[in-house]
Amino acid sequence: MSRHILIIGAGRSASSLIQYLLNKSTAENLHLTIGDLSLELAQRKTNNHPNATAIALDINNVEQRQSEIQKADIVISMLPAHMHIEVAKDCVTFKKNMVTASYVSDAMQSLDAEVKANGLVFMNEIGLDPGIDHMSAMKVIHEIEAKGGKMILFESFCGGLVAPESDNNLWNYKFTWAPRNVVLAGQGGAAKFIQEGKYKYIPYHKLFRRTEFLEVEGYGKFEGYANRDSLKYRSVYGLDDVLTLYRGTIRRVGFSKAWNMFVQLGMTDDSYVMEHSETMSYRDFINSFLPYHPTDSVEIKTRLALGIEQDDIMWDKLLELDLFNPNKIVGLKNASPAQILERILNDSWTLQPNDKDMIVMYHKFGYEIGSERKQIDSKMVCIGDDQTYTAMAKTVGLPVAMATLQILNGNIKTPGVQLPIRKEVYEPILKELEEFGVIFKETEMPYVGYNPDKLLGN
Repeated sequence: MSRHILIIGAGRSASSLIQYLLNKSTAENLHLTIGDLSLELAQRKTNNHPNATAIALDINNVEQRQSEIQKADIVISMLPAHMHIEVAKDCVTFKKNMVTASYVSDAMQSLDAEVKANGLVFMNEIGLDPGIDHMSAMKVIHEIEAKGGKMILFESFCGGLVAPESDNNLWNYKFTWAPRNVVLAGQGGAAKFIQEGKYKYIPYHKLFRRTEFLEVEGYGKFEGYANRDSLKYRSVYGLDDVLTLYRGTIRRVGFSKAWNMFVQLGMTDDSYVMEHSETMSYRDFINSFLPYHPTDSVEIKTRLALGIEQDDIMWDKLLELDLFNPNKIVGLKNASPAQILERILNDSWTLQPNDKDMIVMYHKFGYEIGSERKQIDSKMVCIGDDQTYTAMAKTVGLPVAMATLQILNGNIKTPGVQLPIRKEVYEPILKELEEFGVIFKETEMPYVGYNPDKLLGN
């Protein structure tokens, strides 16, 4: 009797997940039902495998959704985050375990008591970020604590980038995931974190000018800017007393300074609609943020507004995007500045058929043991295979698939709505991820963080 896994959503991040489970399906006696609004997409992902069935699944069709969930032994939801909750409620009703890669919403958390009462595992945040970041961080934190160390610093950075061999624009960047999230990054309040016991805040208009440099052997220099809320996982990670806690996003050096030009001009704003946006040219778009002048060109006004010279690399970066082209039309009705900017950037930053993407993750752990202060740096780089099995699809999909199998096989059994922060979860999954090229290299060194012997302002 085969064990049924229902996978809801067959988008980009599901490719490596489905391939992994199909490769294991004969040995593990699995049958996959892959449901998506697009039957064609679901069929493409099954690849005519005998242990998979593709179905057209409309999540809003309650009868169909519940019927498919009832037939399954475990449910994987790869839907957009806000759509998990109806699936989750059905999984409680029909007593099915569930796995998602998304952040735990308040609605999902509110099911915790019922999930525990039914002895179910609802594993969330088991993709890349959130996911691999939790697991790789908790592994080292637990190891430090096990040898009697006390955590004093935790910094964590992650970024989806373009692989070096496909890095061929001045921004050293292409969209490897949802472009909209890139355009809106950092909005909706100040970035907050703790540095040496002091709460720090960076307002959005300053965010991209406060970066930290990171070096990854073999891949060169990167920069990190602060995520909106670094304190979200303080208690979850057991770091309530830590002096420094900072989470950030990785980009190639120079990206943030260039991106800041869009922020200062107002082009990342998503709060209002621009008139006649569908007939607006790219040149009209940038000009609409600049003051009127009877004789100065749009180019001159842009340079004056941003304080850049014609021989500045920042200027070349703007020219590369063809922002001043009067013949390229936005073609979006009732669009916000952020939506128009996304459309423009898609022209230049879409991955080409032969392009590969790259994930970079970097953790810093500072700790005290006896009278000594030490630091461990943990770094991971993963390069995609192609446009289907991208580094992003691998790092999001594989942990989801592995957790599903671990739950199905009874190795992960702690019930409740949870994150992958327990040893029973992260230990086998991190070990298996190494077989797929997701390898963390840890280096121990003397603590290079805060030095209390020096008189520094903090």
